[in-house]
Amino acid sequence: MGRGRQRAKHAKIARDLKYFSPDTNYRELEQELATKSDVATDTRKHDAADDDEDEWNSWSDSR
Repeated sequence: MGRGRQRAKHAKIARDLKYFSPDTNYRELEQELATKSDVATDTRKHDAADDDEDEWNSWSDSR
């Protein structure tokens, strides 16, 4: 397949994806987001001492 035909095919596919609008099930979406918000909470502790350390400190000049 030549470059022109290949480019036209990709443009057609991109156009189809751009203007494709499936029916949205808002109830399912709401349930999915509600369950994921419980799991997505960050339980790691933040150590304030880590903020003071510069990750590039070992590369800095000590002059």
